[in-house]
Amino acid sequence: MKRNWGTKLKTILLASAVTLFAFALICYPKQSLEASIRGLNMWWEVVFPSLLPFFIVSELLISFGVVNFLGVLLEPLMRPLFRVPGVGGFAWAMGMASGYPSGAKLTARLYQEKQLSTIEAERLASFTNSSNPLFIFGAVSAGFFNNPHLGLVLAVSHYLGNISVGLIMRFHGIRKEQGRPKRNPRPFSFPYALRTLHQTRLKNEQPLGKLLGDAVRSSVQTLLMIGGFIILFSVVNKLLYMMHLTEQFAPLLRQLLRLAQLPEQLDIPVFSGLFEITLGSQMISQTEEAMLLEKAVATSFVLAFGGFSVQAQVASILAEANIRFQPFFVARLMHGAFAASFTYLLWKPLYVRTANGEPGSIPAFLPAVPSSAWDEGWRLLQQYGPIVTLLFLCLYIWLTAKADNETRGRL
Repeated sequence: MKRNWGTKLKTILLASAVTLFAFALICYPKQSLEASIRGLNMWWEVVFPSLLPFFIVSELLISFGVVNFLGVLLEPLMRPLFRVPGVGGFAWAMGMASGYPSGAKLTARLYQEKQLSTIEAERLASFTNSSNPLFIFGAVSAGFFNNPHLGLVLAVSHYLGNISVGLIMRFHGIRKEQGRPKRNPRPFSFPYALRTLHQTRLKNEQPLGKLLGDAVRSSVQTLLMIGGFIILFSVVNKLLYMMHLTEQFAPLLRQLLRLAQLPEQLDIPVFSGLFEITLGSQMISQTEEAMLLEKAVATSFVLAFGGFSVQAQVASILAEANIRFQPFFVARLMHGAFAASFTYLLWKPLYVRTANGEPGSIPAFLPAVPSSAWDEGWRLLQQYGPIVTLLFLCLYIWLTAKADNETRGRL
């Protein structure tokens, strides 16, 4: 009986939320259109052209067996540290390089290829999703804050936080694995890795053109879905503000900010960042009542949490592969806490000394890259990104039409 009431209550809540959203669209058409265009521009200029190459290359690397090759080589590292197979190292590296939600897409792909168990897929998805360096250095640091030195502390804190999440999530699902035979990491063997690469390539006998076309179609389909979520949550965020619901949730957020010893004026910017990281980071950077350290801590949390927009994208990708979303959401909360804490702890060694030009402040594992290079890369992406997006959308339409004609020909 209680279960029936629970399902009925869920139905009522979902129907009420969608009805309220539709009513808000009717009441605020101009603001909804502006928010929709803003989300579309972000996807059109930045998200599509920056993620598409990584998605296509990832699909080809999986098809040609390069991922299996790397998996064998990385097995002695990934299995003891994170309790995932060596192929997880590929998803981890590509997720860090390309940003949200590449890690989830690659995890789902590896799971569908049966290279991961369900528990291993949940672990891997939890720490392979992160903001890419171009966004942190170019958009946030140089673009929003006009402070190139800030990118170093944000990036180091972000990726150290992700590693910390992975080390904790290694214990996720450990009870479910107790009855199964223990999988010890295979010793490092380059010849065995080469044999695995060759055997995987031989299993896939499709022509190169077919593999490339499938990779483009699959990647564009995922990016179209991502674009829809970006536009949707951009509109939702704006409508919440217009209906003054943001102000209703602000008191609760102020209490949390007090616990973190952050100024209350960050409540609405952080709340916006919980939905969409770009808008939230920009609003945080414009909060004059907060000191730079406080803004950096808040921004670091928002970047690590990812926003409900990114989480909805990940949830959709994981659902297609029947991977649970709950562990990923818990990991995002942990990542936000870790990243904010590392930002506070590393503020003096990575920002104060770097900004003052003191030597020895940049870790050896993170080579210093001129901030102007990231800024220039971000500018070029915004300038030429729409052209790349348009060209590949046309290519996607042509490939889809060609595939449909071939299917009709067989029938």
